[in-house]
Amino acid sequence: MGPSIVALGGGHGLAVALGAIREYAGEITAVVGVADDGGSSGRLRRDLDVPAPGDLRRCLVALASDAGPWPEAFEHRFRSGELADHALGNLVLVGLAETLGDLTAALDEAGRLLGAVGRVLPATVGPVSMTARVGNEHVTGQVAIAVAGKRARIRDVRLTPANPPACPDALDAIARADQIVLAPGSLYTSIVAVLCVPELRAAIDRAPGHVVQIANLETENETTGHDGTDHLSAVRDHGGRVDQFLYDPDHGLGVDAGAVSALGPQPVAAPIAGPAGFGHDPQQLAKALSALL
Repeated sequence: MGPSIVALGGGHGLAVALGAIREYAGEITAVVGVADDGGSSGRLRRDLDVPAPGDLRRCLVALASDAGPWPEAFEHRFRSGELADHALGNLVLVGLAETLGDLTAALDEAGRLLGAVGRVLPATVGPVSMTARVGNEHVTGQVAIAVAGKRARIRDVRLTPANPPACPDALDAIARADQIVLAPGSLYTSIVAVLCVPELRAAIDRAPGHVVQIANLETENETTGHDGTDHLSAVRDHGGRVDQFLYDPDHGLGVDAGAVSALGPQPVAAPIAGPAGFGHDPQQLAKALSALL
C-alpha cells in the first residue's frame, strides 16, 4: 500500500498532477473546484443550476484506466446542433447527479465506469460563483476574473455563497492524507478558488500531512506580471497553508528561494519541467513529490 494523497485545484493543471501522483500513491483523492462559468460547464450551470462538471470530468479521465472506449468518449465534444461543444462526460455527470440525487455518488459511479484509480470529489456540494477585486474593479464570474487579470492584479477572491458546505468525503480524505498537493494551474480561478471554501481551508490547516504547492511554469492572463514567488504569495494571502514549495530552478517562472522561506514554506528545487521547459513532466514530478514524503 502506498501513501494517501489528496490533490486540489482544477482544470488541466490538476489533471497533470494526478498523472504524476498515480505513479506513487496508494490512495488518490482529487478535490476539484466547481465555479467554472465558461464553455460547456457554463451553459449547463445556467440551464440547470448545477455545479460545473468540466474539471470534474477532466480529473476522472486523468485517473481512468487505459482500457476501453470510455475515457476517450468522456472527452468527446459534439460538433453541431444544440449539443455543439458539450463534452459527453459533462452530460453524463449531470445526468447521473440528477438520477442519483447526489453529485458525489454520480462521480463515484462515473469513476467505476472509467476504471478510475482514485476518487474525484467536488470542493463544494452545491453551485458557487466567484468574485474578486481586480485593480479598482469588483468583478464577478470565473471567466470575467481571468480576463480582468490581464489589466490589473487580482486580489480578495471570494465565493458566493460565502460559506458553501464542503464535500464531507473531501474533508475526511484531507484528514487522512499523508500528503496534500496544491496542483499547478489557473492560480486564482482554480487553486485559490478551492481554498476559499472555509471548511476545506480549515481541514488543510489541521491536517497531519505536509502541504506541497507545485509551482506553475508560465503565466496566464490572470497572472500577468507574476513570478513564481507571487504564485505562492497569492495562496498565502488567501489563507492557504503551504509547507513546501516545489519549483524547477532551470525552467519556468523565476522563484526567489529566500522570499519563499520568508513566507514560511520550505523551497524545494527539482527538475519537474518537461523537455525544453514546456509543461510538467509526470515522471519527474512524481519523483519529486514522492521524495517529499
